[in-house]
Amino acid sequence: MQIGQFIRRIMSGLTRLGRFIPSREPVVEDASDSKAKDRSYAIGSRWLRIIVGVVVFVILLWPTIAFFTSKINDDINLSANAAEGESASAAITIALMEREIATGWVPNAPVFMPAAMLNNMPNFQIGLVKALGRFSFELEDQLGRERGSSAADPDLEIARARLQYEPTVWIFKPGTLWPTAPAEDQYRDGVAALKRYNARLVAGNATFDARPDNLMAALDRIALDIGAMSAELDDHIDNRHKTLGLLDFKADKVFYRVKGSSYAYFMVLQALKSDFSNVIVDRQTGRLYDEMLNELRLAATMRPLVVNNGTLSGQAFPNHLANQGFHLLRARTKLREITDILRK
Repeated sequence: MQIGQFIRRIMSGLTRLGRFIPSREPVVEDASDSKAKDRSYAIGSRWLRIIVGVVVFVILLWPTIAFFTSKINDDINLSANAAEGESASAAITIALMEREIATGWVPNAPVFMPAAMLNNMPNFQIGLVKALGRFSFELEDQLGRERGSSAADPDLEIARARLQYEPTVWIFKPGTLWPTAPAEDQYRDGVAALKRYNARLVAGNATFDARPDNLMAALDRIALDIGAMSAELDDHIDNRHKTLGLLDFKADKVFYRVKGSSYAYFMVLQALKSDFSNVIVDRQTGRLYDEMLNELRLAATMRPLVVNNGTLSGQAFPNHLANQGFHLLRARTKLREITDILRK
C-alpha cells in the first residue's frame, strides 16, 4: 500500500514538470513598462498607416497619373511655319519632334515613373520617330546633296544619326553600367541640326535638290517602309490563333506603332508636296498625290476605343489591324503609281 502511494506521488510530480503554476502573490504592473508599450504601439501603428498609404497610392493613384499623362497627338493640322527658302519637310520633322519631346518622351520612362505603365503612347512615339529617322536618311543621302554626288551635309549627318537613336534608351543602356545620353537629348540635338540646315538653306549655304528623281527616290523609300508596316500587321493577324483573339494584348502595340509611323509619313509627304510643288504640277500627279495622302490620313487617324484583332468578317468586333492595313496598302499603291509617272 505504501509502495503504491509512493509510486503515485512520483508520477504526480513528473506530470507537474511541464505545467506553469502561477504565483499566488498579487501582480503589480510597472507604470514605465506600460508607457513604453503604448509608445511602441503608437510607432508601429504610425508605420503601418504609412505603409498602407504608400500601397494605396501605388495601386490607385499611380495608374491615374499615368492615364492623364497619356496623349496620342495625331493632329493633321499641325503647322511647321516654314519660312521662305526653308525645306517644308525638314521643318515638319522639327515641329513633330519638338512637340513630342515637349509632351513628354515616354518610351524610355524608368519603371518607377507612372508613364512606364503606358502602352499606346510609347508605341505611337516609337513609330513616329522611326519614320522620321528613316526620312532623315533620305534627306542626308539624296535631297540634301547636289545631284546626289556631292559630300553629305554635316548638319543632315548629325540629324540622321540622332533621329535614328534607340527611342527606349534612358540614362543607362542595357548591358552597360555607364551613364549615357537619354533618347530625348539625342533628338534635341537632331532638331537643332535640322534648324541649322534650314537656316543655311535660307542663306544659300545648303542644298535641297528638288528634282523629280529625288522625289521618286524619297517616295520609293517611304513606299517600301509602308509595305513593311503592312507586313507587320498582316503577320500579327495571321498569328491571331496564337493569342486570345479579342483579348490579344499585343494588338494595340502593333496598331499604335504603325499609327505613329503612318502619321509621321502623312505629315512628311504633305510637306514634300510643298517642297516639290513644281515637279508635281509639271508631271500632273496632283490628284494621285492627294488620293495617296487621304488614304494615309485615314490610317493615321484611326482611334478605336479598344484595339481588336478579331475575325476579318466580325461585325460587333471588327479587326482594326486589317482596317489599318487596308488604307496603308491603298496608299502604297498610289505611291507606286506616282513613282511610275515620275520615272517616265
